[in-house]
Amino acid sequence: MIKRVVIVGGGLSGLVAGIHLVLRGCRVTVLEKKAYPFHRVCGEYVSNEVLPYLGSLGVDPFAWGAQRISDFELTSVNGKSAHMPLDLGGFGISRYTFDHALAHYAATLGVEIRENSEVERLAFRSGRFEIRTDRHELEAQVVVVAHGKRSKLDYQLTRAFVTRRSPYVGVKYHVRYPQPLERISLHNFRDGYCGISAVEGGIQNLCYLVHRDALRKQGDIPRLEQHVLARNPFLSDIFQNAEFVFSRPEVINEITFERKEPVLNHLLMIGDAAGMITPLCGNGMAMGIHAAKLACESILQWNGEEATRVAMEAHYRHQWNRAFALRLWSGRQIQRLFGAETPSNLAVALARNVSPVARFLMSKTHGQPFV
Repeated sequence: MIKRVVIVGGGLSGLVAGIHLVLRGCRVTVLEKKAYPFHRVCGEYVSNEVLPYLGSLGVDPFAWGAQRISDFELTSVNGKSAHMPLDLGGFGISRYTFDHALAHYAATLGVEIRENSEVERLAFRSGRFEIRTDRHELEAQVVVVAHGKRSKLDYQLTRAFVTRRSPYVGVKYHVRYPQPLERISLHNFRDGYCGISAVEGGIQNLCYLVHRDALRKQGDIPRLEQHVLARNPFLSDIFQNAEFVFSRPEVINEITFERKEPVLNHLLMIGDAAGMITPLCGNGMAMGIHAAKLACESILQWNGEEATRVAMEAHYRHQWNRAFALRLWSGRQIQRLFGAETPSNLAVALARNVSPVARFLMSKTHGQPFV
């Protein structure tokens, strides 16, 4: 019998995992290094594939103001554009709202949430985990790691990707801008691309990924936006005419799309901690939710015997690779069509003139509905 599960990271995937497990009778503690609510660098668009599963947990993002999104716009570096319907559709909701609401819901169900608790040490001894934060010491039979793209724990675990510099920087704003609320747009610029789509309250999420060399060349973010992003006329209009809600952007460095391990040192990794899909696919949030489900199902099959821990870990590893390995690979390949003039023009031409190919590429950016 599983007595206690500790989840490291109280973001989307960690909270969903906590809700799933506590509904099945587990004792769950979520450790979150910040205090809710807070913003994260994220595109804040979720594929509709997650809705049946969220519904089974009693979660309705539309009750929290989520905006339905059904239309897709793509523009090239020099401003050529194409429109097409999203084949599955999705919704937009800010992480500020979504994570906070999920945390409150999880707590009402009995999940113990410890905010302002960053993990400083984690060890596996004699079949149990010993976890120390800057404020607490805990023990658990199972630990699920959902700390996001990169954390101190990755360095403690000597994960391979932390030894290599990543070339990408992510920048996010919230803006008021008269784009149709049902539309998500992806605008290319040299060495990067920028998405804009609605979240709750009629606000638009504006989030872009750029190569760090481009930022270094310009010297700072305002100059980058003025001299690089604004060469795309659609982005130029946004930066000239949008009302910016944030006084300054949310920024994250060292974004990596390298392969990561879904299981390491008996830890089950979910969300971006297990692997990050390229943002242009707009599907990291859906993958995090799905990975939480797969990890929970594997945990709940375990009877608490150490002899079967290996089988639990193998089951999760297999299910994770089956669900996401191809999607992550496809995202890396599709990304090659973005962030430069000729490839982005090709992508727009495909969307305009070769609809079967465009639909095929779009289908690779999301999974199928699951429950």
